[in-house]
Amino acid sequence: MDTVLVTGGAGFIGSNFIHFLISSSSYNVINLDALTYAGNIKNLSSVEKDSRYRFIKGDITSPEAIRQLVDLDFDYLVNFAAETHVDRSILAPDRFILTNILGTQNLLNLSLQKQIRKYIQISTDEVYGSLGREGFFSENSPLDPTSPYSASKASADLIVLAYFKTFDLPVNITRCSNNYGPYQFPEKLIPLMINNAVKNKPLPVYGDGSNIRDWIHVDDHCRGILQVMEKGRSGDIYNMGGNSEKQNLELVKTILEILGKPESLIRFVTDRKAHDWRYAVDYSKIRQELRWAPQVKFTDGIRDTIAWYLNNQDWLEEIVSGEYQHYYEKMYSTR
Repeated sequence: MDTVLVTGGAGFIGSNFIHFLISSSSYNVINLDALTYAGNIKNLSSVEKDSRYRFIKGDITSPEAIRQLVDLDFDYLVNFAAETHVDRSILAPDRFILTNILGTQNLLNLSLQKQIRKYIQISTDEVYGSLGREGFFSENSPLDPTSPYSASKASADLIVLAYFKTFDLPVNITRCSNNYGPYQFPEKLIPLMINNAVKNKPLPVYGDGSNIRDWIHVDDHCRGILQVMEKGRSGDIYNMGGNSEKQNLELVKTILEILGKPESLIRFVTDRKAHDWRYAVDYSKIRQELRWAPQVKFTDGIRDTIAWYLNNQDWLEEIVSGEYQHYYEKMYSTR
Protein backbone atom coordinates (compact mmCIF):
# COMPACT_ATOMS: atom_id res chain seq x y z
CA MET A 1 0.00 0.00 0.00
CA ASP A 2 1.44 3.38 -1.01
CA THR A 3 2.04 6.11 1.55
CA VAL A 4 1.48 9.85 1.21
CA LEU A 5 3.51 12.25 3.34
CA VAL A 6 1.34 15.31 3.94
CA THR A 7 3.14 18.36 5.32
CA GLY A 8 1.00 20.96 7.04
CA GLY A 9 -1.71 18.35 7.50
CA ALA A 10 -3.16 19.88 10.67
CA GLY A 11 -4.13 23.08 8.87
CA PHE A 12 -7.33 23.87 7.02
CA ILE A 13 -6.84 22.34 3.57
CA GLY A 14 -4.28 19.79 4.73
CA SER A 15 -6.58 18.27 7.35
CA ASN A 16 -9.44 18.12 4.86
CA PHE A 17 -7.12 16.36 2.41
CA ILE A 18 -6.16 13.77 5.02
CA HIS A 19 -9.82 13.13 5.83
CA PHE A 20 -10.41 12.71 2.09
CA LEU A 21 -7.51 10.24 1.70
CA ILE A 22 -8.57 8.14 4.68
CA SER A 23 -12.23 7.99 3.64
CA SER A 24 -11.87 7.76 -0.15
CA SER A 25 -8.61 5.97 -0.91
CA SER A 26 -6.39 3.11 0.23
CA TYR A 27 -3.29 5.21 0.98
CA ASN A 28 -1.41 5.28 4.24
CA VAL A 29 -0.87 8.83 5.50
CA ILE A 30 1.98 10.42 7.43
CA ASN A 31 1.17 13.92 8.68
CA LEU A 32 4.04 16.29 9.50
CA ASP A 33 2.94 19.56 11.09
CA ALA A 34 4.64 22.11 13.32
CA LEU A 35 1.33 22.95 15.05
CA THR A 36 1.79 26.69 14.76
CA TYR A 37 -1.19 28.93 15.53
CA ALA A 38 -3.13 27.79 12.44
CA GLY A 39 -2.42 24.08 12.87
CA ASN A 40 -4.89 22.25 15.10
CA ILE A 41 -4.39 18.56 15.81
CA LYS A 42 -8.04 18.28 16.84
CA ASN A 43 -8.95 18.72 13.19
CA LEU A 44 -7.90 15.08 12.83
CA SER A 45 -9.29 13.60 16.05
CA SER A 46 -11.59 11.28 14.09
CA VAL A 47 -8.67 9.58 12.29
CA GLU A 48 -5.94 9.68 14.93
CA LYS A 49 -6.50 6.03 15.90
CA ASP A 50 -6.75 4.79 12.32
CA SER A 51 -3.98 2.27 11.57
CA ARG A 52 -3.30 4.01 8.24
CA TYR A 53 -2.57 7.38 9.88
CA ARG A 54 0.52 8.61 11.70
CA PHE A 55 1.27 12.07 13.09
CA ILE A 56 4.75 13.55 13.53
CA LYS A 57 5.29 16.98 15.02
CA GLY A 58 7.91 18.88 13.04
CA ASP A 59 8.71 22.10 11.20
CA ILE A 60 9.75 21.90 7.53
CA THR A 61 12.35 24.61 8.20
CA SER A 62 14.06 22.44 10.81
CA PRO A 63 16.88 20.07 9.78
CA GLU A 64 15.98 17.87 12.76
CA ALA A 65 12.41 17.50 11.52
CA ILE A 66 13.59 16.61 8.02
CA ARG A 67 15.96 14.01 9.45
CA GLN A 68 12.99 12.34 11.15
CA LEU A 69 11.57 11.64 7.71
CA VAL A 70 14.65 10.19 6.01
CA ASP A 71 14.16 6.70 7.43
CA LEU A 72 10.43 6.61 6.70
CA ASP A 73 8.94 4.97 3.64
CA PHE A 74 6.62 7.17 1.57
CA ASP A 75 5.80 7.35 -2.11
CA TYR A 76 4.30 10.84 -2.49
CA LEU A 77 4.84 14.17 -0.75
CA VAL A 78 2.02 16.76 -0.78
CA ASN A 79 3.17 20.08 0.66
CA PHE A 80 0.50 22.20 2.33
CA ALA A 81 2.90 23.59 4.95
CA ALA A 82 2.98 27.36 4.54
CA GLU A 83 2.33 30.71 6.10
CA THR A 84 -0.79 31.87 4.27
CA HIS A 85 -2.33 35.04 5.68
CA VAL A 86 -1.65 38.13 3.56
CA ASP A 87 -2.10 40.59 6.43
CA ARG A 88 0.45 38.74 8.55
CA SER A 89 2.90 38.73 5.64
CA ILE A 90 2.66 42.52 5.43
CA LEU A 91 3.38 42.90 9.13
CA ALA A 92 6.12 40.25 9.35
CA PRO A 93 7.45 38.92 6.02
CA ASP A 94 10.41 37.04 7.48
CA ARG A 95 8.50 33.95 8.56
CA PHE A 96 6.90 33.69 5.12
CA ILE A 97 10.28 33.69 3.40
CA LEU A 98 11.62 31.07 5.81
CA THR A 99 8.69 28.64 5.69
CA ASN A 100 7.37 29.07 2.17
CA ILE A 101 10.71 29.21 0.35
CA LEU A 102 13.44 27.59 2.44
CA GLY A 103 11.01 25.04 3.90
CA THR A 104 9.97 24.05 0.39
CA GLN A 105 13.60 23.59 -0.63
CA ASN A 106 14.14 21.28 2.35
CA LEU A 107 11.23 19.12 1.22
CA LEU A 108 12.51 19.04 -2.36
CA ASN A 109 15.93 17.87 -1.18
CA LEU A 110 14.24 15.20 0.93
CA SER A 111 12.19 14.09 -2.08
CA LEU A 112 15.33 13.79 -4.20
CA GLN A 113 17.06 11.76 -1.53
CA LYS A 114 14.09 9.43 -1.13
CA GLN A 115 13.47 9.17 -4.90
CA ILE A 116 9.74 9.44 -4.36
CA ARG A 117 7.14 8.89 -7.04
CA LYS A 118 5.94 12.52 -7.06
CA TYR A 119 6.14 15.81 -5.16
CA ILE A 120 3.01 18.04 -5.15
CA GLN A 121 3.32 21.74 -4.31
CA ILE A 122 0.06 23.34 -3.15
CA SER A 123 0.21 26.92 -4.39
CA THR A 124 -2.32 29.71 -4.92
CA ASP A 125 -3.87 31.83 -7.65
CA GLU A 126 -2.44 34.87 -5.84
CA VAL A 127 0.92 34.27 -7.52
CA TYR A 128 -0.62 35.68 -10.72
CA GLY A 129 -1.42 39.07 -9.16
CA SER A 130 -4.63 40.96 -9.83
CA LEU A 131 -7.15 40.78 -12.69
CA GLY A 132 -9.35 43.49 -14.14
CA ARG A 133 -13.02 43.02 -14.85
CA GLU A 134 -12.47 40.56 -17.69
CA GLY A 135 -10.39 37.46 -18.27
CA PHE A 136 -8.99 34.55 -16.30
CA PHE A 137 -5.58 33.37 -15.18
CA SER A 138 -4.24 30.34 -17.04
CA GLU A 139 -1.27 28.18 -16.17
CA ASN A 140 0.73 30.24 -18.68
CA SER A 141 -0.12 33.63 -17.16
CA PRO A 142 2.96 35.53 -15.97
CA LEU A 143 3.66 35.59 -12.26
CA ASP A 144 3.01 39.03 -10.75
CA PRO A 145 2.68 38.67 -6.96
CA THR A 146 1.88 41.78 -4.96
CA SER A 147 2.25 40.75 -1.29
CA PRO A 148 5.09 39.10 0.63
CA TYR A 149 2.85 36.05 0.95
CA SER A 150 2.16 35.65 -2.76
CA ALA A 151 5.77 36.50 -3.62
CA SER A 152 7.02 33.76 -1.32
CA LYS A 153 4.62 31.26 -2.89
CA ALA A 154 5.66 32.29 -6.41
CA SER A 155 9.30 31.87 -5.42
CA ALA A 156 8.61 28.40 -4.08
CA ASP A 157 6.83 27.45 -7.31
CA LEU A 158 9.87 28.46 -9.35
CA ILE A 159 12.16 26.41 -7.12
CA VAL A 160 9.88 23.39 -7.54
CA LEU A 161 9.99 23.74 -11.33
CA ALA A 162 13.79 24.14 -11.18
CA TYR A 163 14.11 20.82 -9.35
CA PHE A 164 12.05 19.19 -12.12
CA LYS A 165 14.15 20.72 -14.89
CA THR A 166 17.53 20.35 -13.21
CA PHE A 167 17.22 17.12 -11.22
CA ASP A 168 14.33 15.36 -13.02
CA LEU A 169 12.33 15.28 -9.79
CA PRO A 170 8.73 14.39 -10.68
CA VAL A 171 6.59 17.31 -9.53
CA ASN A 172 3.25 19.02 -9.98
CA ILE A 173 2.05 22.43 -8.83
CA THR A 174 -1.60 23.16 -8.13
CA ARG A 175 -2.92 26.72 -8.00
CA CYS A 176 -6.36 27.12 -6.55
CA SER A 177 -8.83 29.94 -5.97
CA ASN A 178 -10.14 30.82 -2.49
CA ASN A 179 -11.12 27.79 -0.43
CA TYR A 180 -13.92 27.57 2.11
CA GLY A 181 -15.28 24.79 4.29
CA PRO A 182 -14.74 23.12 7.70
CA TYR A 183 -11.69 23.64 9.92
CA GLN A 184 -10.61 27.00 8.47
CA PHE A 185 -8.79 29.23 10.94
CA PRO A 186 -11.02 32.19 11.91
CA GLU A 187 -8.65 34.88 10.68
CA LYS A 188 -9.83 34.10 7.12
CA LEU A 189 -12.82 35.92 5.65
CA ILE A 190 -15.67 33.40 5.80
CA PRO A 191 -15.09 31.95 9.31
CA LEU A 192 -14.27 35.42 10.64
CA MET A 193 -17.56 36.80 9.34
CA ILE A 194 -19.51 33.82 10.67
CA ASN A 195 -17.91 34.03 14.11
CA ASN A 196 -18.42 37.79 14.41
CA ALA A 197 -22.00 37.66 13.16
CA VAL A 198 -22.94 34.91 15.62
CA LYS A 199 -21.58 37.08 18.45
CA ASN A 200 -23.18 40.25 17.03
CA LYS A 201 -19.73 41.81 16.64
CA PRO A 202 -18.83 44.17 13.77
CA LEU A 203 -17.90 42.53 10.46
CA PRO A 204 -14.82 44.35 9.06
CA VAL A 205 -14.83 44.71 5.27
CA TYR A 206 -11.82 46.16 3.45
CA GLY A 207 -12.37 49.30 1.35
CA ASP A 208 -15.81 49.36 -0.23
CA GLY A 209 -16.11 45.57 -0.42
CA SER A 210 -15.92 45.46 -4.22
CA ASN A 211 -12.91 43.10 -4.40
CA ILE A 212 -13.82 39.85 -6.15
CA ARG A 213 -12.78 36.32 -5.27
CA ASP A 214 -13.62 32.98 -6.84
CA TRP A 215 -14.71 30.51 -4.16
CA ILE A 216 -14.16 26.74 -4.26
CA HIS A 217 -15.28 24.26 -1.63
CA VAL A 218 -12.35 22.49 0.01
CA ASP A 219 -13.81 19.07 -0.88
CA ASP A 220 -13.58 19.91 -4.58
CA HIS A 221 -10.01 21.10 -4.10
CA CYS A 222 -8.98 17.91 -2.28
CA ARG A 223 -10.48 15.74 -5.00
CA GLY A 224 -8.51 17.69 -7.61
CA ILE A 225 -5.24 17.37 -5.70
CA LEU A 226 -5.56 13.59 -5.58
CA GLN A 227 -6.26 13.45 -9.32
CA VAL A 228 -3.18 15.58 -10.02
CA MET A 229 -1.08 13.42 -7.70
CA GLU A 230 -2.14 10.22 -9.42
CA LYS A 231 -2.57 11.33 -13.05
CA GLY A 232 -0.98 14.75 -13.58
CA ARG A 233 1.84 15.05 -16.11
CA SER A 234 5.13 15.48 -14.31
CA GLY A 235 6.41 19.05 -14.42
CA ASP A 236 2.95 20.52 -15.12
CA ILE A 237 0.92 23.15 -13.31
CA TYR A 238 -2.84 22.75 -12.82
CA ASN A 239 -5.26 25.55 -11.94
CA MET A 240 -8.44 24.79 -9.98
CA GLY A 241 -11.35 27.20 -9.63
CA GLY A 242 -14.84 27.11 -8.22
CA ASN A 243 -16.61 29.11 -10.95
CA SER A 244 -18.20 31.14 -8.13
CA GLU A 245 -17.01 34.75 -8.27
CA LYS A 246 -18.36 36.98 -5.50
CA GLN A 247 -17.65 40.50 -4.38
CA ASN A 248 -16.53 40.47 -0.76
CA LEU A 249 -19.49 42.63 0.24
CA GLU A 250 -21.91 40.30 -1.55
CA LEU A 251 -20.41 37.33 0.29
CA VAL A 252 -20.67 39.04 3.67
CA LYS A 253 -24.29 39.97 3.04
CA THR A 254 -25.04 36.36 2.07
CA ILE A 255 -23.62 35.13 5.38
CA LEU A 256 -25.67 37.68 7.32
CA GLU A 257 -28.83 36.71 5.45
CA ILE A 258 -28.37 33.00 6.16
CA LEU A 259 -27.71 33.73 9.84
CA GLY A 260 -30.62 36.17 10.07
CA LYS A 261 -28.36 39.01 11.15
CA PRO A 262 -28.66 42.70 10.15
CA GLU A 263 -26.39 44.34 7.58
CA SER A 264 -25.82 47.11 10.13
CA LEU A 265 -23.09 44.84 11.57
CA ILE A 266 -20.92 45.58 8.52
CA ARG A 267 -18.04 48.01 9.13
CA PHE A 268 -15.95 49.30 6.23
CA VAL A 269 -12.28 49.59 7.22
CA THR A 270 -9.13 50.99 5.60
CA ASP A 271 -8.22 48.88 2.61
CA ARG A 272 -5.33 46.42 2.74
CA LYS A 273 -2.05 47.56 1.18
CA ALA A 274 -1.68 46.40 -2.45
CA HIS A 275 -5.06 44.69 -2.21
CA ASP A 276 -5.59 42.63 -5.38
CA TRP A 277 -8.94 43.50 -6.91
CA ARG A 278 -9.99 40.27 -8.61
CA TYR A 279 -8.92 36.64 -8.88
CA ALA A 280 -10.36 34.11 -11.32
CA VAL A 281 -8.72 31.07 -12.89
CA ASP A 282 -9.25 29.12 -16.08
CA TYR A 283 -9.38 25.45 -15.10
CA SER A 284 -9.96 24.06 -18.59
CA LYS A 285 -6.61 22.23 -18.53
CA ILE A 286 -7.44 20.04 -15.53
CA ARG A 287 -10.98 19.59 -16.82
CA GLN A 288 -9.79 18.35 -20.21
CA GLU A 289 -6.80 16.29 -19.06
CA LEU A 290 -8.00 14.85 -15.75
CA ARG A 291 -11.79 15.21 -16.06
CA TRP A 292 -11.98 17.37 -12.93
CA ALA A 293 -14.56 20.11 -12.35
CA PRO A 294 -16.04 21.63 -9.18
CA GLN A 295 -19.13 19.81 -7.97
CA VAL A 296 -20.23 21.74 -4.88
CA LYS A 297 -22.55 24.62 -5.70
CA PHE A 298 -21.68 27.73 -3.71
CA THR A 299 -25.26 28.18 -2.49
CA ASP A 300 -25.11 24.71 -0.95
CA GLY A 301 -21.50 24.88 0.18
CA ILE A 302 -21.80 28.17 2.06
CA ARG A 303 -24.89 26.94 3.92
CA ASP A 304 -23.14 23.69 4.84
CA THR A 305 -20.07 25.64 5.96
CA ILE A 306 -22.10 28.00 8.16
CA ALA A 307 -23.91 25.00 9.65
CA TRP A 308 -20.57 23.34 10.42
CA TYR A 309 -19.31 26.37 12.34
CA LEU A 310 -22.59 26.70 14.21
CA ASN A 311 -22.37 23.02 15.18
CA ASN A 312 -18.72 23.30 16.22
CA GLN A 313 -18.67 26.36 18.45
CA ASP A 314 -16.51 24.54 21.01
CA TRP A 315 -13.86 23.92 18.32
CA LEU A 316 -13.97 27.59 17.37
CA GLU A 317 -13.69 28.83 20.94
CA GLU A 318 -10.72 26.55 21.63
CA ILE A 319 -9.01 27.89 18.51
CA VAL A 320 -9.50 31.44 19.68
CA SER A 321 -8.36 30.71 23.24
CA GLY A 322 -5.46 28.45 22.28
CA GLU A 323 -6.70 25.65 24.51
CA TYR A 324 -6.18 23.08 21.79
CA GLN A 325 -2.45 23.18 22.63
CA HIS A 326 -3.31 21.40 25.88
CA TYR A 327 -5.10 18.74 23.84
CA TYR A 328 -1.93 18.20 21.80
CA GLU A 329 0.22 17.78 24.91
CA LYS A 330 -2.23 15.26 26.35
CA MET A 331 -2.67 13.19 23.21
CA TYR A 332 0.87 13.14 21.81
CA SER A 333 3.35 13.82 24.62
CA THR A 334 4.17 10.11 24.97
CA ARG A 335 4.33 9.27 21.25
